[in-house]
Amino acid sequence: MSNRLAKETSPYLLQHKENPVDWYPWCREAFGRAAAEDKPIFLSIGYSACHWCHVLAHESFEDEEIAEILNKHFISIKVDKEERPDIDSVYMAVCQAFTGSGGWPTSIFMTADGKPFFAGTYFPRTSRGGMIGMRELLLAIHEKWSSDRDVLLQRSDEIIKYLNQSQDSADTSDVDLTHLALRQYEHIYDEKYGGFGSAPKFPTPHNLLFLLDYYERYKTPSCLKMTEHTLLQMYRGGLFDHIGFGFCRYSTDKKFLVPHFEKMLYDNALLILAYCKAYAITKNELYLEVAEKTASYILREMTSSEGGFYSSQDADSEGEEGKYYLFAPSEITGLLGQEDGARFNRHFDITDAGNFEGMNIPNLLKSDPADKTFEHFLPLLDDYRKKRYSLHRDEKILTAWNSLMIAAMCELYLVSKKAIYLSAAENANRFIQKYLSDGDTLYVSFHSEKRGVKAFLDDYAAYIFAQLALYKVTLERHYLERATRLCDKVISDFGDNFGGFYLYGNDHEELILRPKEIYDGAIPSGNSLMAYNLVRLSLLTDEEKYTAEAKRQLDFLSKGSSEYPANHAMFLKAFLDHTKPPAKITIAVDNQTDIKNLPLTLPTEAIAVLLPQPTKEYPLQNGKTTYYVCRANSCLPPTNDLNKLL
Repeated sequence: MSNRLAKETSPYLLQHKENPVDWYPWCREAFGRAAAEDKPIFLSIGYSACHWCHVLAHESFEDEEIAEILNKHFISIKVDKEERPDIDSVYMAVCQAFTGSGGWPTSIFMTADGKPFFAGTYFPRTSRGGMIGMRELLLAIHEKWSSDRDVLLQRSDEIIKYLNQSQDSADTSDVDLTHLALRQYEHIYDEKYGGFGSAPKFPTPHNLLFLLDYYERYKTPSCLKMTEHTLLQMYRGGLFDHIGFGFCRYSTDKKFLVPHFEKMLYDNALLILAYCKAYAITKNELYLEVAEKTASYILREMTSSEGGFYSSQDADSEGEEGKYYLFAPSEITGLLGQEDGARFNRHFDITDAGNFEGMNIPNLLKSDPADKTFEHFLPLLDDYRKKRYSLHRDEKILTAWNSLMIAAMCELYLVSKKAIYLSAAENANRFIQKYLSDGDTLYVSFHSEKRGVKAFLDDYAAYIFAQLALYKVTLERHYLERATRLCDKVISDFGDNFGGFYLYGNDHEELILRPKEIYDGAIPSGNSLMAYNLVRLSLLTDEEKYTAEAKRQLDFLSKGSSEYPANHAMFLKAFLDHTKPPAKITIAVDNQTDIKNLPLTLPTEAIAVLLPQPTKEYPLQNGKTTYYVCRANSCLPPTNDLNKLL
């Protein structure tokens, strides 16, 4: 029989609808029942493509004995972190405060008023290897709740007080943190295998985007060296799916060979941006090829019929992580024939011994990545793979992640000159306008014909980022106008007098904490993106209010990132734009028919502004479209031929 989650739309919650656990979604009814029955709450947070969430569910939440303990002594609440990032942020901070680390699944024990008293991540069903089991943990907490509750709760108030400490800003934006960040990246850079730090290695493409921006300003060779080596190794390894394309979540080893096999929309969006930027700087065709391959995967497998982008593909097939992606040599020779199959196997490192648990992850770590000899075989292998096993796809459409992909498709259009990418960006933007917005009010998610709760800071920040990207490649003023309206809304609804922006707005549900996230993890934080957006709007509009807000945001983030700025790459990008602005091209157009051809002539790193009509300050020269180019506090003579000037 189904539990309460059967009425939800979240794919993650629906995965648990047939658990014997009497799950509630996050709702007042659950907290009310916990108070009325004097029971603690067990809060479980995860997401649909999370491998260890699946393991925990199979071992414990599908187990009748564990379910009986939970149903008898606890009120159980299940939350999808992707639909409620506010709840996830608050209780992830709690988990880190209790344990020193975090991750998903997140397991929180708390009172009926939301105060946590114990936290962790994955627990096996029964104790093993020094880890307490879920069964023993539940029984121990129940016993303490019944007999010695004060001891159980004594740390709760201390944790909440610690996490609620205010984050005052200071005027430190004159301290150039970009140089310090570069030294930090150089210190942790893996010269042999690329990437940063030791395994597991995450793509964190925004780090590479900052390094490329830094290279554009200072021409520091190490920036380009670290970035190119990392981009090349990520593509050559198993992190990239060489059969069906697209990048997996992260590499479990230092070589980028063995990935955690789930594919996330946001990773692929940010990686497209990074490969496009690398191509724009180096003109190395391989980077453009990788970006286009990644986009082809998104358009083929992760795009809805109405243009919205799906969230993720699972790592597991038939209960085994990565099974979908693995091959035996005999499978390849059976499909391609002995001679072609043997050559294909050598090229992609597919051997009898295997490179992963006796099977093989196709990779190019021992081959020339520019060799296109075997490209024509890939559709056949991809089709075979789909018929052999299946992957679960989370078809939830998220505003923040879609916005990142819109920006990526815009940038790919700019460097490739292929209209299919701009069309994809515009279609996804229309999807958000139709299903995920009500005027200038945004919503987090859309799934099963229903939209989720009102949007959070990350959604607004990413969507403004997308509007600025669309304006950059189309110069259609309505994108810029919407970006400014939404930016004003963020300042009003999410702003704090002490600096920075809260994760949830003034009209959201109030939780035990109101966090201001500044750390750039797998994706840039909402505060980092807002720094970027505000600086860009300041440069585009020359309006004092955006200049002042940008300076204020940079001051706030400068203090928060000063200890280790390398963890705040998107803020550093904004900082570079503020301290060393890109060229600004102001365009006075003689007639509107010229507009469609303008974006293809503009340099990728420049900021362009299309005037609604010529002005006294920016008149037409010779009665034709005129370009005014300024950089570093100086301007070049106006011209009718931008390409000649450049």
